[in-house]
Amino acid sequence: MRKLKVGLILGLAAVFAFAMIVVPGCKAAAPEVVEKIVTETVVETEIVEKEVEGEKHFSGITIRFDFGGPEGCPFAGVLYNGAMAAAGDLGCKVEAVWSDWDPGKEVENFKQTIASKPDGAVLIGQPGDEGFGPLVDEAISKGIIVTTICVDLPKARAKYVADGFGYAGASNYTAGYSLGNKVAVDYGLGDGDRAMVWGLLGEPERGLRTKGCIDALEEKGVTVDYLDISPETNADPPAGVPTAVAYIASHPDVDLIITDHGGLTATAQNYIEAAGKEPGDIIFAGFDLSSATAEAIRNGYVQVVADQQPWLQAYLGVLQICLAKKYLFSGLNIDTGAGFITKENIEAIAPLAEAGVR
Repeated sequence: MRKLKVGLILGLAAVFAFAMIVVPGCKAAAPEVVEKIVTETVVETEIVEKEVEGEKHFSGITIRFDFGGPEGCPFAGVLYNGAMAAAGDLGCKVEAVWSDWDPGKEVENFKQTIASKPDGAVLIGQPGDEGFGPLVDEAISKGIIVTTICVDLPKARAKYVADGFGYAGASNYTAGYSLGNKVAVDYGLGDGDRAMVWGLLGEPERGLRTKGCIDALEEKGVTVDYLDISPETNADPPAGVPTAVAYIASHPDVDLIITDHGGLTATAQNYIEAAGKEPGDIIFAGFDLSSATAEAIRNGYVQVVADQQPWLQAYLGVLQICLAKKYLFSGLNIDTGAGFITKENIEAIAPLAEAGVR
């Protein structure tokens, strides 16, 4: 604190000296102007002193965060790690909500969040604007700041961007198209080749990523079989082993499988082994890195993963609420999904995946 006070005295002296300088064409600062500058300098120094004493910048802010999946889900776990890291850095409080990747449960949990009256709520937009829209209206009307990650709510965001409603995540259709196109180009897939895309076309905004995968492959001439992820497999990816085994057995000519779900991608090695296939017999691609997915890449069971960086999404979601609450900043729109993970770069990224960051 002693250094701060000395700095303040020197700073004030500099302000007075500057105020007395007469620049050609300008008048010396009036006494009331000098007084205003000095007052603002003192206020700023008091803020610095508070931070030096250890008070976190966004202490006192409470945020309810729906992590989408069940506890223990690889993808939701990375989200949780990012949100809790942000809470530790920023000083806010984050309360965890879990929804088993069930859009209906996400809607019910959001109703409970509104009733608990936090400062802000972070959502994953799987129910879409149709499912979440009226509840977003209600939350905003009650002074709760809302933002979304991973799956955008474009209508709600356009309506409430000035109230701090932002989005941190990939552009879903673009992410899906990019993955489908990359795999087709890298592995020379086209006419006469077959792919299975295991996704969530039925979910309004979320399904755009699945559609992007299908569109990119079909444009290359690949025959695409679409399988819908069942609610059971959505909540517990190992429950999808019989589905994967049955599909592969009935389609021995399949060249590529894409899973549009981080948990299913993390279970890829189980699916391939259960079907009696060797690493590389079927090209496997998906979304979202985890420690299990990193090991599957190392072992040759997974070839390409699109990484939307969920840890970063969650961190930015918490930061968005804090910035909007304390400083009235409007919503940020940040694309976190530009990268791909393959065997060529997995060793650089794997330690971060094992630490639950990537």
